[in-house]
Amino acid sequence: MVSDEFTRLWTKLSREWRTGLEEGLAPLTEGQLNVLDLLLQHQPMKPSDLLQHLATTPAAITTLLDRMERNELIVRTRDTADRRIVWVSVSGKGKSEAQRGKEVRTKLISEALDRISSHNQQLLVYLLGKVANR
Repeated sequence: MVSDEFTRLWTKLSREWRTGLEEGLAPLTEGQLNVLDLLLQHQPMKPSDLLQHLATTPAAITTLLDRMERNELIVRTRDTADRRIVWVSVSGKGKSEAQRGKEVRTKLISEALDRISSHNQQLLVYLLGKVANR
Protein backbone atom coordinates (compact mmCIF):
# COMPACT_ATOMS: atom_id res chain seq x y z
CA MET A 1 0.00 0.00 0.00
CA VAL A 2 1.35 3.44 -0.95
CA SER A 3 0.49 5.06 2.38
CA ASP A 4 2.45 2.40 4.30
CA GLU A 5 5.51 2.88 2.11
CA PHE A 6 5.20 6.68 2.38
CA THR A 7 4.99 6.40 6.18
CA ARG A 8 8.06 4.17 6.33
CA LEU A 9 10.12 6.46 4.09
CA TRP A 10 8.90 9.68 5.74
CA THR A 11 9.72 8.31 9.21
CA LYS A 12 13.20 7.23 8.10
CA LEU A 13 13.87 10.56 6.40
CA SER A 14 12.59 12.55 9.39
CA ARG A 15 14.73 10.55 11.84
CA GLU A 16 17.86 10.94 9.70
CA TRP A 17 17.14 14.65 9.21
CA ARG A 18 16.68 15.27 12.95
CA THR A 19 19.79 13.31 13.90
CA GLY A 20 21.97 15.00 11.26
CA LEU A 21 20.68 18.44 12.15
CA GLU A 22 21.13 17.92 15.90
CA GLU A 23 24.71 16.73 15.43
CA GLY A 24 25.62 19.52 13.03
CA LEU A 25 23.95 22.35 14.96
CA ALA A 26 25.19 21.47 18.46
CA PRO A 27 25.17 23.25 20.82
CA LEU A 28 22.44 25.14 18.93
CA THR A 29 19.08 23.36 18.59
CA GLU A 30 16.71 23.32 15.63
CA GLY A 31 14.14 25.27 17.69
CA GLN A 32 16.71 27.93 18.52
CA LEU A 33 17.71 28.18 14.86
CA ASN A 34 14.04 28.65 13.91
CA VAL A 35 13.71 31.47 16.46
CA LEU A 36 16.91 33.13 15.24
CA ASP A 37 15.66 32.90 11.63
CA LEU A 38 12.36 34.54 12.60
CA LEU A 39 14.03 37.27 14.61
CA LEU A 40 16.50 38.07 11.84
CA GLN A 41 13.54 38.58 9.49
CA HIS A 42 11.30 40.55 11.87
CA GLN A 43 13.33 41.83 14.82
CA PRO A 44 12.67 43.09 17.29
CA MET A 45 9.72 40.91 18.22
CA LYS A 46 7.69 40.37 21.36
CA PRO A 47 7.73 36.80 22.70
CA SER A 48 3.99 36.61 22.00
CA ASP A 49 4.68 37.42 18.32
CA LEU A 50 6.74 34.23 18.06
CA LEU A 51 3.70 32.12 18.94
CA GLN A 52 2.01 32.66 15.59
CA HIS A 53 5.10 31.31 13.80
CA LEU A 54 5.99 28.39 16.06
CA ALA A 55 3.77 25.46 17.00
CA THR A 56 4.30 25.66 20.76
CA THR A 57 3.00 27.16 24.01
CA PRO A 58 3.79 30.49 25.71
CA ALA A 59 5.57 28.62 28.51
CA ALA A 60 7.76 26.76 26.02
CA ILE A 61 8.63 30.03 24.25
CA THR A 62 9.66 31.56 27.58
CA THR A 63 11.83 28.55 28.45
CA LEU A 64 13.42 28.60 24.99
CA LEU A 65 14.12 32.34 25.17
CA ASP A 66 15.56 31.99 28.70
CA ARG A 67 18.00 29.35 27.44
CA MET A 68 18.89 31.44 24.38
CA GLU A 69 19.50 34.51 26.55
CA ARG A 70 21.76 32.51 28.91
CA ASN A 71 23.72 31.34 25.85
CA GLU A 72 23.95 34.97 24.64
CA LEU A 73 22.08 34.27 21.38
CA ILE A 74 19.39 36.89 22.01
CA VAL A 75 18.94 40.13 23.91
CA ARG A 76 15.76 41.09 25.74
CA THR A 77 15.01 44.76 26.30
CA ARG A 78 12.10 46.57 27.92
CA ASP A 79 10.08 48.97 25.80
CA THR A 80 10.89 52.56 26.71
CA ALA A 81 7.26 53.71 26.49
CA ASP A 82 5.64 50.66 28.12
CA ARG A 83 7.83 48.70 30.54
CA ARG A 84 5.44 45.73 30.39
CA ILE A 85 6.54 45.04 26.82
CA VAL A 86 9.71 43.04 26.25
CA TRP A 87 11.45 43.10 22.88
CA VAL A 88 13.63 40.23 21.71
CA SER A 89 16.44 40.70 19.19
CA VAL A 90 19.43 38.70 17.98
CA SER A 91 22.84 39.30 19.54
CA GLY A 92 26.12 39.30 17.62
CA LYS A 93 26.78 35.73 18.74
CA GLY A 94 23.22 34.81 17.70
CA LYS A 95 23.81 36.20 14.21
CA SER A 96 26.96 34.13 13.73
CA GLU A 97 25.27 31.00 15.13
CA ALA A 98 22.28 31.55 12.83
CA GLN A 99 24.62 31.80 9.85
CA ARG A 100 26.44 28.62 10.91
CA GLY A 101 23.10 26.86 11.46
CA LYS A 102 21.80 27.84 8.03
CA GLU A 103 24.98 26.50 6.44
CA VAL A 104 24.60 23.18 8.31
CA ARG A 105 20.94 22.92 7.26
CA THR A 106 21.68 23.82 3.62
CA LYS A 107 24.52 21.28 3.46
CA LEU A 108 22.28 18.54 4.85
CA ILE A 109 19.51 19.29 2.36
CA SER A 110 21.95 19.56 -0.55
CA GLU A 111 23.55 16.21 0.28
CA ALA A 112 20.12 14.56 0.32
CA LEU A 113 18.89 16.24 -2.87
CA ASP A 114 22.14 15.62 -4.75
CA ARG A 115 21.13 11.94 -4.89
CA ILE A 116 18.51 12.81 -7.52
CA SER A 117 18.52 14.85 -10.74
CA SER A 118 17.68 18.54 -10.87
CA HIS A 119 14.40 17.72 -12.62
CA ASN A 120 13.44 15.24 -9.90
CA GLN A 121 14.39 17.77 -7.21
CA GLN A 122 11.93 20.23 -8.71
CA LEU A 123 9.31 17.50 -9.02
CA LEU A 124 9.85 16.47 -5.39
CA VAL A 125 9.37 20.04 -4.16
CA TYR A 126 6.26 20.39 -6.31
CA LEU A 127 4.76 17.13 -5.03
CA LEU A 128 5.59 17.88 -1.38
CA GLY A 129 3.92 21.25 -1.84
CA LYS A 130 0.80 19.48 -3.09
CA VAL A 131 0.82 17.09 -0.12
CA ALA A 132 1.48 19.90 2.39
CA ASN A 133 -1.33 22.09 1.03
CA ARG A 134 -3.78 19.21 0.71
